[in-house]
Amino acid sequence: MNIKIKTALISVSDKSGLEKIVQSLIEYNVKIVSTGGTSRSISEMGAEVTDVSSITNFPEMMDGRVKTLHPNVHGGLLSKRDDNEHVQSQKDHGIEDIDLIIVNLYPFEETIKSQDNEEICIENIDIGGPAMLRSAAKNHKFVTVVTDVNDYDKLIEEMQQNDGSTTLGFRKQLASKTFSTTAYYDSLISNWFQRNSNEPSGQFSTVGKLSSTLRYGENPHQSANLYKSSLQQSGIPHATLLQGKELSYNNINDADAALQLIKEFDRETPTVAIIKHANPCGVASGASLCEAYTKAFSCDTTSAFGGIIALNQIIDKDSAAEIIKIFTEVIIAPGITDEAKEIFESKSNLRILILPTLYEKIRSQNYKSIEGGILVQTNDNEETIKSDLKVVTQSKPSDHQIEDMLFAFKVCKHVKSNAIIYVKNKKTIGIGAGQMSRVDSAKIASQKNSEMDPADENSLKDSVVASDAFFPFADGLLVTIESGATAVIQPGGSVKDEEVIAAADEARISMVFTGKRHFKH
Repeated sequence: MNIKIKTALISVSDKSGLEKIVQSLIEYNVKIVSTGGTSRSISEMGAEVTDVSSITNFPEMMDGRVKTLHPNVHGGLLSKRDDNEHVQSQKDHGIEDIDLIIVNLYPFEETIKSQDNEEICIENIDIGGPAMLRSAAKNHKFVTVVTDVNDYDKLIEEMQQNDGSTTLGFRKQLASKTFSTTAYYDSLISNWFQRNSNEPSGQFSTVGKLSSTLRYGENPHQSANLYKSSLQQSGIPHATLLQGKELSYNNINDADAALQLIKEFDRETPTVAIIKHANPCGVASGASLCEAYTKAFSCDTTSAFGGIIALNQIIDKDSAAEIIKIFTEVIIAPGITDEAKEIFESKSNLRILILPTLYEKIRSQNYKSIEGGILVQTNDNEETIKSDLKVVTQSKPSDHQIEDMLFAFKVCKHVKSNAIIYVKNKKTIGIGAGQMSRVDSAKIASQKNSEMDPADENSLKDSVVASDAFFPFADGLLVTIESGATAVIQPGGSVKDEEVIAAADEARISMVFTGKRHFKH
């Protein structure tokens, strides 16, 4: 069913493209009704415009909070024109049809990004706009509703093809988009109000805008999209792609894993993490980024091929020259020098992501979709410091060992459970991830280095070990001791803790408990 557009109500915060749509409505002799600033803008174009107050017989009041919340507006939007009772009600109360509304909402999203003043943010919560949009979208059988400036051309084309009318299919499409818009807007406001609350909401909602449609998902037969969070300005979706191909689903997932790991380390200490399949294969700190990279790379030179590299400082010429010696998928850093840029230009497919907000402190949650629901938890931002450590063995760790243990425990948080990490001189030298048995993780972590000369810098001799959860029995600990570890950091809390401590004492190694577990599944 086609509906002729005779009366249009326009109320927009974003006035881009307004002149184009107004001129098109004039061509079809559409009566234009408007409010406040929009009305003034239309008048300045030389177009005839009727102020909404002449329809409601009330002036705008309360600083514009009340202007369209009136039966003469919503009656004109909600009336079912094929229902005799509705039509009679319109006649009885002098309510005219409104065939088209063009409404976009107060810029709440832009305001909260740039403004900390709560009162100003609240004033930018639109009430009348969403009410009109919902009324018009509900009654899309008779009313056309446009809330996106990008749909102006589609509306003009629709009217041109249908002699100033719109089709039901077109109106239904716009109505669907409108309810998505109001749902997004309300979710944004709800999440903003809950930003400082630890209380769970009775209903789950999150907010994001489609950033890109990816070529495919985790595998080629899966489709995938990337949505950018509207409540924070950090993270991989907000990074600038300096060069290289479009990021894939797996690139983005691995890049996020690299980002979360590198943020564990003090920005003043040059640190590099190399990630493969969302697990670290090498992490190290050094006197320079170049040194940190070479140390991280030496942990596992095979797995590092085609990996994701995260650096916690501006990429310089020396580190860039080392990195391009092997194939790398993605590099993430807070900045890059011009000299480093020139070096990377020779690798046109190398993706370089620059994220100046890498260390921005955020309050975020972690979502995992499951069949029939969503699991929600806060991110594992718990930090372990020296004063948290409880020495449980007769042997006490040295200051150097404590530094390495804290380093290892940071890495441990970002390795799939069960996780065992060997570290020496602030460099991972063995990583065991994702095994069903902690013993197997300990064996895998030591496997590549077990035959090394004890003098080799990557030898496990005199290393420290971190475990993401307690050792349920002494067997896993014994594997690490046999491999050459002399200090262990673990949460503790097993019913067999005494057995594990006794094994450590017998081997004359030191062990500390943190009381904090870091499972990552």
